[in-house]
Amino acid sequence: MDSTELTTSESVSKKKGKTKNLKRKPKPDKAPVEKMDQAEGEVTDEKPVSGACFPPTFSMSDIKNKQRRHSMFLKLKEQKRRLKLELKKKRKKERKALGDKAPPKEVPKTIENQRIYDETTVNPEDEEVAFDEGTDEFAAYFNRLTNPKVLITTSDRPRGRTVRFCDHLATVIPHAHVYYRRGLALKRVIPQCVSRGFTYLIVINEDRKVPNGLVLCHLPDGPTAHFKLSSVRLRKEMKRKGKSPTEHVPEVILNNFTTRLGHSIGRLFAALFPHDPQFVGRQVATFHNQRDFIFFRFHRYIFKNEKRVGIQELGPRFTLKLRSLQKGTFDSKFGEYEWVHKRHEMDSCRRKFHL
Repeated sequence: MDSTELTTSESVSKKKGKTKNLKRKPKPDKAPVEKMDQAEGEVTDEKPVSGACFPPTFSMSDIKNKQRRHSMFLKLKEQKRRLKLELKKKRKKERKALGDKAPPKEVPKTIENQRIYDETTVNPEDEEVAFDEGTDEFAAYFNRLTNPKVLITTSDRPRGRTVRFCDHLATVIPHAHVYYRRGLALKRVIPQCVSRGFTYLIVINEDRKVPNGLVLCHLPDGPTAHFKLSSVRLRKEMKRKGKSPTEHVPEVILNNFTTRLGHSIGRLFAALFPHDPQFVGRQVATFHNQRDFIFFRFHRYIFKNEKRVGIQELGPRFTLKLRSLQKGTFDSKFGEYEWVHKRHEMDSCRRKFHL
């Protein structure tokens, strides 16, 4: 009995040792492995690949950890920025080495330079355009027969933000007066404005305490333009703003109003300001049209030297989008419209602009 027990215990211990030896496998050497090519009989060295290898279909969204995914994205973004900067420096050196023989710079493709051609684009030397300008509603202003006088009003029961916006507009536009509606209809306000010598009526509409619309009516014969008003920022809401604007007449810049419709809208804005700007004040009002959005900015400039100019924004700033252009003064029921913005028909192509 004892001998049999000893033999069984020894066999069990041997089996355990074998299993332990099986688990302990020898570690492979890091030295390059030599392989014999069967076809040619040449010896080839294979070196271990260092670093992590991602599959070709790897994407950043496959990383489930949000922090790791964000850090990987930042690293990839920084790597792309460095590559772009190196390529830019390389091209600059090549252009400098070639000198006059360097090829012209490539113009990037944008929506503006890929714009669909509009048949109504204005040629300044066109006789028909000159005739229309001499006989339109603004001819008296451009012939210096009238001086602009502007009335600024609001919708019924305006809130504080709309009231402050009207006050800021009155400091930008010379000879502007702010009055409140007090429940009067615009059809009753317009005859009173004409009798008192006003040439413009500006109505600021609001929705949920935020100004969202602007009606610009030229008196006494029109036209009347209705704009969507957005991105309004008052002076207190702007960073690095300058001091309050002075009473000097500002210069006016009208940029990128190229079509017949844009030309009439540009003349509508130009007639708001007097003819002779006072350059002592160094103030500029800019109406910049880009993709049918009209951006308004008000700046003060200073000449630092012969080549450098410093500008400082005074505010307010806002963006306009034309909704309709109506002949004559404001008449919502029986008015004749020259142009109405139809969103589903006119905004089907991103490269088609109307101003």
